[in-house]
Amino acid sequence: MSQLHFRRNRRLRNSGALRSMVRETILKKEDFIYPIFVIEGENVKNEISSMPGIYQLSLDRLMDEVDEVVSLGIPSVILFGIPATKDSIGTGAYDEQGIVQKATRLIKEKHPELVVVADTCLCEYTDHGHCGVVHGEKVLNDPSLDLLAKTAVSQAEAGADIIAPSNMMDGFVIAIRQALDEAGFEDIPIMSYAVKYASAYYGPFRDAADSAPQFGDRKTYQMDPANRMEALREAESDVMEGADFLIVKPALSYLDIMRDVKNNVLLPVVAYNVSGEYSMVKAAAQNGWINEKEIVLETLTSMKRAGADLIMTYHAKDAARWLEGK
Repeated sequence: MSQLHFRRNRRLRNSGALRSMVRETILKKEDFIYPIFVIEGENVKNEISSMPGIYQLSLDRLMDEVDEVVSLGIPSVILFGIPATKDSIGTGAYDEQGIVQKATRLIKEKHPELVVVADTCLCEYTDHGHCGVVHGEKVLNDPSLDLLAKTAVSQAEAGADIIAPSNMMDGFVIAIRQALDEAGFEDIPIMSYAVKYASAYYGPFRDAADSAPQFGDRKTYQMDPANRMEALREAESDVMEGADFLIVKPALSYLDIMRDVKNNVLLPVVAYNVSGEYSMVKAAAQNGWINEKEIVLETLTSMKRAGADLIMTYHAKDAARWLEGK
């Protein structure tokens, strides 16, 4: 053995204190954006069957959730709305009395320091469930941009701190940027769903947001999961159009894409740890197959290690507690 020459890499793993000192990736509660589903009605707190621990909340139940988020030190929420009625052009998305607009005003009145991100899409508000205007069974790109721009301005007027368009129409960032600027909201940033794949991991979200398409699918506007270089083209387009953050969605099966995006842009990158990823962990934990705390923190750390600056995650409240040793 005296003739062997090799590196002693284990030296820096000898104790918890040493491992902490040389840790390369640090996950913290300030990284999290917590998704909330708001719904019309009174005294509504509907647990989403496929997403244990996540609820549809009416405005009179919303603040209990928001108060908890603030108490845990989570700096931001993203709002998704479920309207009372839907139509072919998603009118509720840009109604000044829309559910997200009302929720935003309510939150900012009590917690002005909490960063409110408004999801800017039409799928929850259209009776056909698609993210834009449809003609027959075709989703039309350019007519959809006008409605998305109106939605963004309405959300900014309600007090949203960040506009997060998730529709994947070509040109959606520049259309929204121009509309915000013309309305006097040139300081409101856009958190673009720049790289959004047509993923099977979204299934539970469609239960939560009542947004499943009534015909066809979203593969003509969301990306093919097999494509890598296309992600860089999409990211580059949104940077040129004026995005301020870039979201990669989903996160866990697309860590390679997240690293590619991080290596090629100078904007903050946001991982969306989506509903299917959350639900799989919850189901396995409920069956006693995994240690939920360790799996969640390892998974979220992997997203930061892959290049995420921020993480949208339904695990945010639990993860914040665990990071504080609770």
